[in-house]
Amino acid sequence: MTGTVTGTLAGGVTEEAVLEVAVQAALRGPRGANPLVGAVITSAPGPGRPAEVVATGHHRGRGTAHAEVDALEQFRAGGHDPASATLWVTLEPCDHTGSTGPCTGAILASGIRSVRYAVADPTGDDGGGAARLRAAGLDVRQLSGALAGPARALNGRWLAARDAGRPFVTGHLAQSLDGRVAAADGTSQWITGPAARRHAHAVRSRVDAIIVGTGTVLADDPRLTARRDDGTEYPVQPVPVVQGLRDVPRDWLQVRSHDPAEVLAGLAARGGPWPHGGATPGHLLIEGGPTVLSAWLAADLVDELFVYQAPLVIGHGPSGLHWPANTTLGQARTLTLDEAETGGPRRLGQDVLIHLTA
Repeated sequence: MTGTVTGTLAGGVTEEAVLEVAVQAALRGPRGANPLVGAVITSAPGPGRPAEVVATGHHRGRGTAHAEVDALEQFRAGGHDPASATLWVTLEPCDHTGSTGPCTGAILASGIRSVRYAVADPTGDDGGGAARLRAAGLDVRQLSGALAGPARALNGRWLAARDAGRPFVTGHLAQSLDGRVAAADGTSQWITGPAARRHAHAVRSRVDAIIVGTGTVLADDPRLTARRDDGTEYPVQPVPVVQGLRDVPRDWLQVRSHDPAEVLAGLAARGGPWPHGGATPGHLLIEGGPTVLSAWLAADLVDELFVYQAPLVIGHGPSGLHWPANTTLGQARTLTLDEAETGGPRRLGQDVLIHLTA
């Protein structure tokens, strides 16, 4: 069966409420090379018993179980009847094999016969699985545009990056209360505490490349590895990338340009495979310094920004961003609080993590 769905589920549970549960589940996952996806399974109503949510799932990032599989595992553990259940997904189930198998196969094996999804899979010929599920006799429908709005908004920047043919880009900014990233003498280790650094290293572990400027390399001599608390390295390490014109004493990939677009072109020209697979990078991390991060922000190429705010006042020293000298508040750049992964502003030891999206 084709078409879209509107209205209220039998038993009084609205489709809006079910989809909101799926959206909130999706927001528990991290942003990156893959979209945020949430899934919900509802039971059928019966005499004196309304339809209810019996399982939820979400995608935890590249290489992990997709949201549908996560929800199906909970569903099976609960011993529910699949023939009378409905699977709701914020994004059309996939029908291709990447780092995990196709969700269509898991759905067909589950015995569930009814599927609802909000947003069509945008990945092209190897993407959406609605047609395969329908061909197998399942009742599969796409939700109406109004219902799909919150699910579509989940991945606005991810879709923009995909449409532009570029990686998803995360920015990193660790600063003092007065917006400094180092003292006047150049010392910067450490502005933030262990908990903030732990989170930053976890973010490093899931990206394909970390980009810094020549100034950062010459001043700080960074390692740019993803490390655990005990100093051991994560099993998958990002590629260190330097952008800028000065020579640096490291055998790292260097793109001799200050233009983020040219840096992206240089990374594409490198070829693959990248740490997490693929001929092109799927996720980049911009760690700075201030000139580099500002250039990527000004080019509207930062899809999410983690700001690690430390409770100290440095006084003099470089600021976290080098922004044009605007003359009025109306010229300021506005970012939006992002609830994905962090649930909003979050305390990390004595620091505060602020997660933003463009």
